[in-house]
Amino acid sequence: MRVQQHLSTALAAALLAFAGCATALRPSPETLIAHRGESKDAPENTLPAYRLAVERGFGFECDLYLSTDGRVFTFHDRTLARTTGGANTNRCDEVSWADTLSKLDVGSWGKWAESSYKGTRPALLEDVLALARDGRRIYLEVKTGPEIVPAIKASLAAQSRATPANVLFISFDRRTCAALKGLLPDYEVYWLTTARRRGADKSPLTAEEAVAGAREARADGVDMQFDPEVVTETFVAEVRRAGLSFHVWTIDTLPEAMRAFAVGAQTVTTNCAKELLDEYRALYAPPAEEEAARDPFADRVFDGALPAGGGW
Repeated sequence: MRVQQHLSTALAAALLAFAGCATALRPSPETLIAHRGESKDAPENTLPAYRLAVERGFGFECDLYLSTDGRVFTFHDRTLARTTGGANTNRCDEVSWADTLSKLDVGSWGKWAESSYKGTRPALLEDVLALARDGRRIYLEVKTGPEIVPAIKASLAAQSRATPANVLFISFDRRTCAALKGLLPDYEVYWLTTARRRGADKSPLTAEEAVAGAREARADGVDMQFDPEVVTETFVAEVRRAGLSFHVWTIDTLPEAMRAFAVGAQTVTTNCAKELLDEYRALYAPPAEEEAARDPFADRVFDGALPAGGGW
């Protein structure tokens, strides 16, 4: 018990030190992005995971592919194997929505095998866009090349809920970023990158290289893997001075999230948004009920009904 109390005290002290940075952001519904939806509590990249993020007041991230019959759908891996429990091992770009994807079960793999999510199918982009709410952002990660961009534009044009105020794009592919910015100039685009080179030396990316990569991508910001040895206050400041926003992925512990905010990150993508926010509030944030009174998303549930006093 004494060891546990000591660790809790040390953690609280470290977090308070980070929180002392006057200009640093804090964990909040606005700054935490639910990775693949609330993927700790519902199967990743499914409508249940996205809806749970919205119900809890968070923006969320999802991954996009293009089917052979022209439908944009959400899936992370290049192949279908992992989240179908091996039921289908094709590549995502080798199958059609009508014949294959619409029949897949992506809700009963791994720890979800005995859950109520059995039978959940991949989500279509139009279903994701229907969850858009002003005040929170949906991060649409494009996993393909530029060939998907016209289909994305068509999906956006067919609806009115998702707008540049609540949707943005991220991609590792600089050609795709540039194509998105070219066809959808009103939407923000962030260039995704690792913090270190993927070669054998694993040397760190410099801020100058991050800026150059974003420039080549015609991006509005950089969304970087968080490595505290690379992503320092000086690094972030140099990126920001270039006129780019700065964001990090994927952090699942509160001390690391606080460290990222302390050096200047504007959002943190996480697999456990609610858990991080609850832990932060329990340690030293204003009481949750005060935050709920301030936060217009806090009392909203995804049941089609409007909360008392206003709409979404």
